[in-house]
Amino acid sequence: MCGTCGCGGPEGQISIQKPGSDVHHHHENGMHDHHDHHHTDHMHTHADGSTHSHEHSHRTVIEVEQDILQHNDLMAARNRGYFEAKKLFVINLVSSPGSGKTSLLERTLKDLKKNLSFAVIEGDQQTLQDANRIDALDIPVIQINTGKGCHLESDMVFDAVKQLDPKNDSILMIENVGNLVCPSMFDLGERKRVVIISVTEGEDKPLKYPDMFLSSDICIINKTDLLPYLNFDLEKLKTYALQINPKLQFFEVSATNGQGMEQWYDWLKKERKHL
Repeated sequence: MCGTCGCGGPEGQISIQKPGSDVHHHHENGMHDHHDHHHTDHMHTHADGSTHSHEHSHRTVIEVEQDILQHNDLMAARNRGYFEAKKLFVINLVSSPGSGKTSLLERTLKDLKKNLSFAVIEGDQQTLQDANRIDALDIPVIQINTGKGCHLESDMVFDAVKQLDPKNDSILMIENVGNLVCPSMFDLGERKRVVIISVTEGEDKPLKYPDMFLSSDICIINKTDLLPYLNFDLEKLKTYALQINPKLQFFEVSATNGQGMEQWYDWLKKERKHL
């Protein structure tokens, strides 16, 4: 179970799988299973003279959270070293469900794969659907299914990237589980974190989920082709986001019709050269 948000658990087994291959189960390192729980049995006597026991569990939540995040950061440092050794430009794509994250990724791969080398790690609780979409583009991809987990962690990514074995000098895209809360706390060893928000979500998202916007380098505003049909204030969104993170850079795009994608592509190419 995740000590920071309560997700996961023994029934939510993590699996890593390439499209068309056998499932590889990710084995936890023990950080999630050995929480600091103290169990005590207390006997209670009722008015009728009967007795039974109640088990009380006392959890040191703060210590467990610190342990898990510290371990994740250590594993993220390992990832970063691996990525640097292979000269991988690694991007962590984060968003709420329905932002168009996979559609944006598909369009990016279609438009740039002739000139740049890509690999993709897909993160979802269940199914290979997104990995199959990327596989159809003839891009190396591997799927992490987190079961009941709500985010990717650095050790999962390490297991996945070792199996994926991307080419040196590639761009590795990690599509995180759709969630604007927990993924903000978990460094995966990425070079850049990109938060995607669609204009259908409301301009107050940065205020509601500040940690995600604070920890991101880029904010992609997707589905701009729908702006004429919505009561959405684009400038207000940017103002709110900049209140949280003054260094945030924005790209306004439509993954559907391609509007604004060239600016996003130019940024990708420029950052890639900086490695």
